[in-house]
Amino acid sequence: MNKPLIAGLLTLALAGCASSQPDQPFSLTVAHINDTHSHFDPSDVQLTLNNKTVYTRVGGHPRLLSYANQLHQQAAQTEQPFLLLHAGDAWQGSGYFKLNEGAMNVDLLNQLPLDAMVLGNHEFDLNNQRLSDFIDGVTFPIVAANLDVSQDSDLQAVENLTPYVLYAFKGDKKKRVNSVEDAGKYPVVAIMGLVLEDMANIAPNIGQAQFKQELVSAQQTVDTLTEQGVKHIIALTHLGLDKDQQLAEQVNGIDVIVGGHSHSLLGDFSQLGWEKNAPYAQQFTNPDGLGISCVVQAGKFAQAMGELTVNFTLDGQVTDCKGTNTLLVDKVFYNDVRRADKHRLTDTEQERITGFLAKQPNVALVDEDPGLRTYIDETYRPELLQTYGAVIGHVPSSLQHVRVPVANQGSQVAPLVAASQLYWANTPEVRGVSGREVDFALVAAGAVRNNIEAGELKAGHVGLDILPFVNAVSLVSLTGREVAGLLLETINGAIGDDTHAGQFPYVSGLRYTFNETRRGHGYLANIEYLHQGEWQRIIPDARYQVVLTGYHASGNDGWHTLFEAQQAETDRIDLAYVQDELTAFLVSRLSKNEQGAIEVHYQKQALDCQLPGVSCNADAQAFIDYVQARRPILTALPESGVTVNRLH
Repeated sequence: MNKPLIAGLLTLALAGCASSQPDQPFSLTVAHINDTHSHFDPSDVQLTLNNKTVYTRVGGHPRLLSYANQLHQQAAQTEQPFLLLHAGDAWQGSGYFKLNEGAMNVDLLNQLPLDAMVLGNHEFDLNNQRLSDFIDGVTFPIVAANLDVSQDSDLQAVENLTPYVLYAFKGDKKKRVNSVEDAGKYPVVAIMGLVLEDMANIAPNIGQAQFKQELVSAQQTVDTLTEQGVKHIIALTHLGLDKDQQLAEQVNGIDVIVGGHSHSLLGDFSQLGWEKNAPYAQQFTNPDGLGISCVVQAGKFAQAMGELTVNFTLDGQVTDCKGTNTLLVDKVFYNDVRRADKHRLTDTEQERITGFLAKQPNVALVDEDPGLRTYIDETYRPELLQTYGAVIGHVPSSLQHVRVPVANQGSQVAPLVAASQLYWANTPEVRGVSGREVDFALVAAGAVRNNIEAGELKAGHVGLDILPFVNAVSLVSLTGREVAGLLLETINGAIGDDTHAGQFPYVSGLRYTFNETRRGHGYLANIEYLHQGEWQRIIPDARYQVVLTGYHASGNDGWHTLFEAQQAETDRIDLAYVQDELTAFLVSRLSKNEQGAIEVHYQKQALDCQLPGVSCNADAQAFIDYVQARRPILTALPESGVTVNRLH
């Protein structure tokens, strides 16, 4: 869908008017999305309405398009200035992205009437040539004021990447302009982009791109725009809610901050059985004590769209900003997560629910755009369905992945992954190959990449979305002392300042209590493992059989204790599939090469995951087997085995 074209009268007027900006109040509506993560299809969700649990779908790009068109029509009817913005992380997050590597994002995002987008960290997941293709392919500007690509061969010549973009308005009609002078008497809104300054520590492939300080670049860009005569400035950011609030309190002159990265669905959704989050459109006073910045963000996965109306004084100061995030809900409801026809609610129940939801200020019952729905179904969905494969289970409600526990509320997914590896390693098939019985499992938080959303769980979801790294599974014996040392190393490494939370260890068949005495430091108060149905204390000099991924078994990702334990010799076994047959590869020791990379030395046949017929996705297969055999209705485990007490 093409953006609305500005009327010819406005085009002529902008070319011939004086450069002074109007001294009159101005009102602007900003619709926004963020962290859509290639969720082109709707998400399956659970809602609790008046103590009744129902299942439906929300969001997806066809529904975003329908709602964006509604908002455009409303703006046109009232001649209200209107913008639609994307706050980054369109990439990654679904099988569509794995199959199309950004090309589908170009295609689908161009269907939305977007006016600008900022780059998120996941836009750097592939390489800068792919990113260059994406930036040049979309029909709306990409903004990033603190990104320097002058030294990057793939991005330096990209024309559609700019620090900011200017739009001039005549009512609901808008035109992109190069300067305030080009706008003449019509009000101008600037949209500047801000990306993460520590992108190099987060994104895997940044090439030679350089990322400047967020606050410094923001103030410099605002000052430049103000000097040009711009009175209305929006910061389109992918920094996270906390940083957005800091931006509002430490930088002068930003009127609206439209953010992403932290997946914050601002507002109160408790009437749906969801969370009551921080308020939408909070206002923060700038450091000069005069200006006000309004901060918004719209959740994740194309489930909601934010809509903010900002009013300005004659001299461009914000007088008020009001609005809400709107959850975009389907009109069909079920009493079971499997959503078969037999689970569909009666017409009377449907009418009661739709009547209730229609009265909610932050919910909209929205049909998908039929043209875009058909286009996805015919062009992209057949390959996705073929790749995802069979349904292996059903998830009644979303399972959240939190890397480090907060108030002992940790990941619901990582303990299931650990449990799957412990179950799988002790199945007769695997024990027939390994010859071992495993005592417990360890999983690093960073090995798990996504929440598990409510609805059908297919085999492809596991390998493409949840555990996408293609890992062999390893069995290795460790002493109790080494297990304790590994836990201390990885917990302390994950909870301190400037640390890597992906190190944090989740477990199955093991439980521990860690007491943090000061930031990033603490001690293990208890370590026990489950032996013949009873919990027993770990003995320092005893040896235990542990299952974990091959990547972490080698000591990568901060699990250094494992590398130290296997330098001289090891009894480790790596398990992978060769011509669909589970095969054991015996490891003799570990070493490091001149670049510091860890190398695995095998006793006989080496495991090479790049060889034809070799499949190193044993961690994903273990999870699939576990769900099918033990947890076809997949819910969180009653206990995670992890207790973290903050004593300071």
